Amino acid sequence: MKYLIRNASVLGENTTDVLIEDGLIARIQDGIDAADAHIIEAAGQVLLPGLVDPHTHLREPGREDAETVETGTRAAAKGGYTAVHAMANSTPVADTAGVVEQVYELGRRAGWVDVRPVGAVTVGLAGKQLSEIGAMADSRAAVKMFSDDGICVWDPLLMRRALEYVKAFDGVIAQHAQEPRLTEGAQMNEGEVSAVLGLGGWPAVAEESIIARDVLLAEHVGARLHICHVSTAGSVEIIRWAKARGIQVTAEVTPHHLILTDELVRSYDPVYKVNPPLRRAEDVTALRAAVADGTIDVIGTDHAPHTAETKDCEWGAAAMGMTGLETALSIVQHTLVETGLLTWADVARITSSAPAAIGRLADQGRPIAVGEPANLTLVDPAARWIVDPYAMETKGRNSPFAGMELPGQVTATFFHGHPTVLDGALATPRNGQ
Repeated sequence: MKYLIRNASVLGENTTDVLIEDGLIARIQDGIDAADAHIIEAAGQVLLPGLVDPHTHLREPGREDAETVETGTRAAAKGGYTAVHAMANSTPVADTAGVVEQVYELGRRAGWVDVRPVGAVTVGLAGKQLSEIGAMADSRAAVKMFSDDGICVWDPLLMRRALEYVKAFDGVIAQHAQEPRLTEGAQMNEGEVSAVLGLGGWPAVAEESIIARDVLLAEHVGARLHICHVSTAGSVEIIRWAKARGIQVTAEVTPHHLILTDELVRSYDPVYKVNPPLRRAEDVTALRAAVADGTIDVIGTDHAPHTAETKDCEWGAAAMGMTGLETALSIVQHTLVETGLLTWADVARITSSAPAAIGRLADQGRPIAVGEPANLTLVDPAARWIVDPYAMETKGRNSPFAGMELPGQVTATFFHGHPTVLDGALATPRNGQ
């Protein structure tokens, strides 16, 4: 099947036609005549490379009540994604070749996006023994990214060994930076609001101290380090220093940390309970500036769906996490594009090419050029929509943006030339991957 996208603004710049054929971008020029193609009128819309999420929780295997690979990847496609990295904290943990191959196969069969499993750094996320890192790297899933996300690899010797191990095959360790002794009993950001509410404080230094340690370990080993969900201004300064020093470190920020602050916790609504916690307005400003100047490399959704039983309860008992796949691009537009901090070409970098490079995904995040795989996202920046968690594809209803009007709507997503989203609605999965 051929698809002709007419009058799209490629990366928000030149307006032209794009012909998709046999899974590839076949032609890019004005006035393409393709009578046998399905035509998509895209005047006023921006064409981006398919989005790549370096940080997604799909919950399967084990927590299918909260999310499945099928529902999570449907949500990803609806949000404009063509690839996601599935975090390892499933049940059982993705710490063996068998489990990562299971997740990979579930993604392949679903056919909505490319699912790249993230392997656990340690067995059972227990922080005591390295997992089957080499076996996962050599498996059909070809794992390149390893993380105990949700739990920090707190032992410096174990972290050093992990960095040494993945260096041999150009892998990367994605660290959840949280010093456990400094966050015992923590419920929210440590500061004025936590003091008023009487909730256990989560100090910024708990994140910053681990990042400082790990960039030095990465320098010592000469390995790649990725910092998950950066949330403080101090973390930004450490990463900026490390990059200036030539250390191989990359960093991500979530959409919710670019817009929400700890002031929202005054409501005691557990939808705002997340790890790392929502921080101060000053941190939000620093994070936006860090994305704009390149200190923070990518947007990672940290999509974390939960059941109503584990989220809709009193604050202290509620699970930490927010959904994000279907709202991420809108939040990026609102916080970074409409504020003048980024162009749409910059958005393509932070949501597609850079995360694909970190995960070493060869056919994702590619330029919009003739002969390249047709992994593409078409977004209408002028559209406005009201977030309704019950209308989303994800099983999780724990969106912090419920009821908000957001800008920008994905109107089409192409996964290797196959439309998974058309006219703003979910279409069909790609079969025969």
